[in-house]
Amino acid sequence: MRRCALLAFFALGYAGYLLLGALVISAVERPYESSLRAELRELKAAFLESSPCLPEAALERFLGVVLSANRHGVALLHNASAAPSNWDFASAFFFCSTLITTVGYGYTTPLSDAGKAFCIFYALLGVPFTMLLLTATVQRLIGALTSGPLEYLALKWGYTRRSLSCGHLLLLAAVVLVAFFLVPAAIFSTLEDKWSYLDAFYFCFISLCTIGLGDYVPGEQPGQPLRPLYKISVTVYLLLGLLAMLLLLQTFHKAAELHGLSDLVLLPQDPPPEEDHERILEGQEPPSEPAESAPVQPPLSAGGQPNYASISR
Repeated sequence: MRRCALLAFFALGYAGYLLLGALVISAVERPYESSLRAELRELKAAFLESSPCLPEAALERFLGVVLSANRHGVALLHNASAAPSNWDFASAFFFCSTLITTVGYGYTTPLSDAGKAFCIFYALLGVPFTMLLLTATVQRLIGALTSGPLEYLALKWGYTRRSLSCGHLLLLAAVVLVAFFLVPAAIFSTLEDKWSYLDAFYFCFISLCTIGLGDYVPGEQPGQPLRPLYKISVTVYLLLGLLAMLLLLQTFHKAAELHGLSDLVLLPQDPPPEEDHERILEGQEPPSEPAESAPVQPPLSAGGQPNYASISR
């Protein structure tokens, strides 16, 4: 009953967190959107005024086609893309990696029905395979980077694993922050001319949390040097970063279990039947050896009196 009440409390808190996020992001972004809309209307009006032979309906159709193509990664402007095609090997490799890791930037999407059908079946097998590979790898890293250090420090310093878990979690979080957020953000902000450091850090966070909004995609600026190698390197970074994030989440889960936080909401796990059987057997006392009893007397006759054959000679 207590766990259900806490779960309901957390659900209400989660709903309140969503409402708070909607209010904040709406208050922050709506003025910028209104300003941009007003600017575009002014540009459109100025263009139509300078081109009286161009009907507004024709301009609307043209802009609709251009914007629709741009949503699929096809740009009409000169030097708008780093490659003549969005489906060269490096771009296709990068797209497949974002597809099966569920990052899914959405900047490049399949145009044909055959491509959409292929993505469905490719992700149907690729996503579970990726999750299995990442989980199996993290299980092996847990022993070397989480359980092993805690046991070593507990034996060397005499502290309990519970007291060491918080410090170990903070240390691991600091290493992940530096190795997969701060340093890569500095590299991306250097390689991408239009990205500030905040933009690059935002890209790293959105990518490694598998949110993948797609507003920032590396390797798409005109004249990108060594673009195929750059795209493949970003793919390797994404895979290693997802491993690090999953390792950090597993370490946090183990620390929560050691401090009893998981027991507040999660249901207790039922032990396997083999363990139940062993516990039952361990709880039973071994049967005592029967004491030596007296020789069994033969039964009496139907009348209740001993007969001649029953008397021992």
